[in-house]
Amino acid sequence: MRICLLTPAPDHPLLARATDLLTSQHTVEWLDPGTADALPDPATLADVYLLKTRTPRALAYARHLEEHGAPVLNSAAATELCQDRTAMADVALRAGLPFVATRTEPSLRLPGTAGEPAWPVVVKSRHSRRHDLVARVDDAERLRELAARWPDEPVVIQPFTPNSGWDHKMWVVGDEIFAGLRRSELAEGGTDKRTRTLGLGDLPDEWLEVVRRVGEIFALDVYGVDLLDAGGGAPVIVDINAFPGIRGQHGAPEALAALALHTAAGSRRPRVPVGP
Repeated sequence: MRICLLTPAPDHPLLARATDLLTSQHTVEWLDPGTADALPDPATLADVYLLKTRTPRALAYARHLEEHGAPVLNSAAATELCQDRTAMADVALRAGLPFVATRTEPSLRLPGTAGEPAWPVVVKSRHSRRHDLVARVDDAERLRELAARWPDEPVVIQPFTPNSGWDHKMWVVGDEIFAGLRRSELAEGGTDKRTRTLGLGDLPDEWLEVVRRVGEIFALDVYGVDLLDAGGGAPVIVDINAFPGIRGQHGAPEALAALALHTAAGSRRPRVPVGP
């Protein structure tokens, strides 16, 4: 089988380990769509592509592959949907997922323009990307500070969900679920990026079902879901990511290698968004 990684960083630990597992019997290539000179010849396509980049050029490249029959994990449409936090929230809430309430604004407005929110709130860039805006805002002064630093940034505003200060990080690769705890970046002292591995037996079945439903609704095969324990049983979803890093999770590279092979062999097809 020919497996192609669409990424500028094939040495990412997850991809590198999966590549090591595959190369003894299969061909693994990589390509950065952001630097590709041209679209690929439809006659020379790989058996499966893993889309671990989200730039506009990468999405256009993936769409070209899909139009010519190549399987792409995740699809360009599913990947793009997870970059728009407004669309993400709309799809999740319409589907009945326990997603945090989300309001969209064209920019950070000063208090009085649209009325002050009920503090505290969480302000995020509407379009998810590296080094985007994610901040807890407790008062109008803090909002003015952010407005000065991000004057033209489209944003979403969400009520702050009282919680334990820990994010439940959930990752899915095919049919396999991995879980961890990480200190929330919005919590006091939330600079610790280490992740504590959780066994699935440590989580309620309802939480696992929510995570599986995210994959079905968003047509994702490799994805992450950030959950908060707000009390009362059901979790609150605060973010969904297409093809996250999944670092340090035992078994994740093996699951990715198996998913790539099943997809390349045609025994599994990538999920495809079905539209509203």
